[in-house]
Amino acid sequence: MSKVNIKPLADRVLVQPAAAEEKTASGLYIPDTAKEKPQKGTVVAIGNGKKDEPLTVKVGDTVLYGKYSGTELNVDGSDYLIMRESDIFAIL
Repeated sequence: MSKVNIKPLADRVLVQPAAAEEKTASGLYIPDTAKEKPQKGTVVAIGNGKKDEPLTVKVGDTVLYGKYSGTELNVDGSDYLIMRESDIFAIL
């Protein structure tokens, strides 16, 4: 896991998306134009939470999130998503 110098505020979470699938279960390679955006990733940084609502995710958790959740960031050549904790559906 990479160390990043971004500190999300309040209930926001910084997630590094998992890599898109390179080939199908049957062994066919997927071209870049047909790859689906991954819907899981690893939590890299978290905020402090809201006043009466502490965050339930922690750094290092693998999470599932919505297809169109968060805002994409590119920091030092790595792609990240920053989103509210409520956009996260589950911890794997």
